[in-house]
Amino acid sequence: MTFHLFSQECRTMMLMSDIHVRSFTGAQLKTYLHTIAKLRMTIFKEYPYLAEQDLQRETDYVRKIAIHKESIGVLIFDNTILVGVALGLPLIAEDPQMQQPFIERGLPVENYYFFSASTLLKPYRGRGIGHHFYDVRETHVKHYNKFSHICFCTPVRPANDPQRPADYQPLDDFWRKRGYVHQPEIQGHYQWTEVGKQHPEEKTLAFWIKDLHAEDL
Repeated sequence: MTFHLFSQECRTMMLMSDIHVRSFTGAQLKTYLHTIAKLRMTIFKEYPYLAEQDLQRETDYVRKIAIHKESIGVLIFDNTILVGVALGLPLIAEDPQMQQPFIERGLPVENYYFFSASTLLKPYRGRGIGHHFYDVRETHVKHYNKFSHICFCTPVRPANDPQRPADYQPLDDFWRKRGYVHQPEIQGHYQWTEVGKQHPEEKTLAFWIKDLHAEDL
């Protein structure tokens, strides 16, 4: 099935029985503010974030995304239950901590679109839903014809991290196949409280970047 996304419109696409993906832009996301925030909190407790998020902080973040007219939310439902979400907005509308690594290198922040973390409950992983998260958001970004790059970031964890679960599967190969390039020299810093700890600590985030112009070569 061919799926087309246009700004400020909602679209629905069936994945399998009772599971479907819906996309929302801008203010359309406000209906799901708290539901999205709670789902993100659940997933962020897992590795590699291990973050004990605050509901108000998460809700405020989703609300900020919903305010921006060029933002997007890709939501996965099992019947009427939200089981996955992937958000995006122009990097220039993101937190200063996310913009700073680009500003320091003289990169034009206004040319970058930022993908927030894709969050999906465990029972729904391994079904190809991750591709829908990226397909829909990338189509949305290209629709504007003003962004040259897409970026996202991931926590930097040591290779021998004792907190890494035995069954953890990094998504590096998935991202590379979609055209994203790891940029370990472009690092951001963000604070959050790890599960089981009392105080927030500064964490390092490394960026992955996709050059949209390279797709035309």
